[in-house]
Amino acid sequence: MLQKNPAFAGVPGPVVVIVMDGYGIPKHTVGSAIDAARKPTLDGLFARYPNITLRAHGTAVGMPSDDDMGNSEVGHNAIGAGQVYAQGAALVANAIAEGTIWQGSAWQEIVAAAKSGANGKAGVLHFIGLFSDGNVHSHIDHLKAMVVQAKAEGVKTVRIHALLDGRDVPETSALDYVVPFEAFLAEISTDGFDARIASGGGRQYITMDRYDANWPMVARGWRTHVLGEGPQFANATAAVEGLRASHPGTIDQDLPEFVIAEFDENGNGKPIGTIEDGDAVVLYNFRGDRAIEITRAFVEDDFSEFDRIRHPRVTYAGMLQYDGDLQLPSRFLVPPPAIRDTSGEWFSKTGLAQFACSETQKFGHVTYFWNGNRSSRFDGETWQEVPSDVVPFEQRPWMKAAEITDAMITALQSGQYKVLRCNYANGDMVGHTGNFRAATMAIEAVDLALGRLLKAVDKAGGVALVTADHGNADEMFELDKKTKEPAVNKDGSYKAKTAHTLNPVPLILYDNVSGGRLGLKQSETAGLSNLAATVANLLGLQKHDKWDDSLLEVK
Repeated sequence: MLQKNPAFAGVPGPVVVIVMDGYGIPKHTVGSAIDAARKPTLDGLFARYPNITLRAHGTAVGMPSDDDMGNSEVGHNAIGAGQVYAQGAALVANAIAEGTIWQGSAWQEIVAAAKSGANGKAGVLHFIGLFSDGNVHSHIDHLKAMVVQAKAEGVKTVRIHALLDGRDVPETSALDYVVPFEAFLAEISTDGFDARIASGGGRQYITMDRYDANWPMVARGWRTHVLGEGPQFANATAAVEGLRASHPGTIDQDLPEFVIAEFDENGNGKPIGTIEDGDAVVLYNFRGDRAIEITRAFVEDDFSEFDRIRHPRVTYAGMLQYDGDLQLPSRFLVPPPAIRDTSGEWFSKTGLAQFACSETQKFGHVTYFWNGNRSSRFDGETWQEVPSDVVPFEQRPWMKAAEITDAMITALQSGQYKVLRCNYANGDMVGHTGNFRAATMAIEAVDLALGRLLKAVDKAGGVALVTADHGNADEMFELDKKTKEPAVNKDGSYKAKTAHTLNPVPLILYDNVSGGRLGLKQSETAGLSNLAATVANLLGLQKHDKWDDSLLEVK
């Protein structure tokens, strides 16, 4: 159990942590959907309640460097754990640099399977993953290193299934990755080694769904990568160019599927990279949320989410293990961080009832990631998922903010819970679309929701910590690398930005119960990992020894 805090007995009611996903502190009023939004509730909070800024990117959340943006996975890991762990990007980069990834049994089994194949025929080594250097789900340098190593170890055929990004990188940057990578593959394909891109499509159109929100999206990926079904092109460069021509105005993440084929004299194409019995498959994404569903399709014999048509017997590995509780997948190239002693665990051990709620798009973040990549509940935890709409987010930017608020208010009114948490996904999910007007509406929807929720916090005699996991809607336009001002297109319009930002996020202490005794301490190092100890102090408890320091000031 956590020990009582002799300096403060705790607030009389519950402590509520509210995560406004994608809400950074803007540096520019031009391009900030947050500045453009009408948000009386938030404006009032910043004006009247203690507030500071928190670091939510780079080394503060376990990324390799401070040039790396934060993301919802690492952000919620840090908030829930109260500690900073080396995350997927850093773990993989270190394993490749040190060579430990090649020494592991998983990589050795992948190589052996690709070389031995089935039915007397050598297999193919397939790599599936997000094709960019965004470093949120994957990094193209990791893929390049594996291709080089596969050739060095005697694999003869490699096929890559490239999921176009345009979300963690500029929205129409696919050719910046495809063109040089195809040149690299052509250069390395000597001495009997054959490596080519075999299929692909936009990450929001095929394969990379999460939280069971859109299984037809995964089914499209399966038919593309495994069965080789889809529009055919001679190479990936031609595919991107052709799809852009036939789908004008569509950004990379939303481009449809494509298949690379070899054509005979009659123009009939044969896919170059279907996945067959005896092949080896590596999903080279290191982040778990958008890797679990396609992993299940490969490894589950009794899979029933969609008709696979055929289920090739392959040797399958993830870059990391995406779900430790479910052992998905059982074979993985780099061990994930072992996150221990999370706030959820220790509040449970102390006998505190906890409530967690979000809509489908971020439900895993306030549960699985918050609890240190753990799928099961701790004793005393209640989780409530609000099903997300399966529509483009810019079409309904309010998303499920109202329904999440309803659930939180009901939980507060029950008097059952001492610690509650929720995530409003709007600023992030709508920010990723690049639609500025929709993003302002997303922020306004969250502001309306906050106004309702905070009244319920008051009635329960509680306090709230209002924060975010990373920025997004705060910068909706790309910044010029030289001037640091919003970049413009040839026609004078601003270049839309769909990626997360490097900006800090707010932390507001909403407190109407202490009579002004409580405040927040600003420091250069204050980050998301300081929140667990801050919550503990508000509950009248001392922090766990492993947690970073509390930011609470008691006057």
